[in-house]
Amino acid sequence: MFTVKILINSIDRAKKFTSIVSKLDADMDIICGRYVINAKSIVGIFTINLSQPVELRIHKDREDAEKVVEKLRDYLV
Repeated sequence: MFTVKILINSIDRAKKFTSIVSKLDADMDIICGRYVINAKSIVGIFTINLSQPVELRIHKDREDAEKVVEKLRDYLV
């Protein structure tokens, strides 16, 4: 498991984010406070506060997770 901080601070960025992660072969969760949301769920993403950075947990080994993170570099905090 690998964890990074991301910022999805607009509706357009949320749409683009879910478009990117839905194509990746990795299970990912967004952790926002006590909530854990499937990162591939646009509906789930819209239930959290988009103005604050959140934690993205990638359920892959470090090498594969770093490849995922590279595709999401525009969202990293």
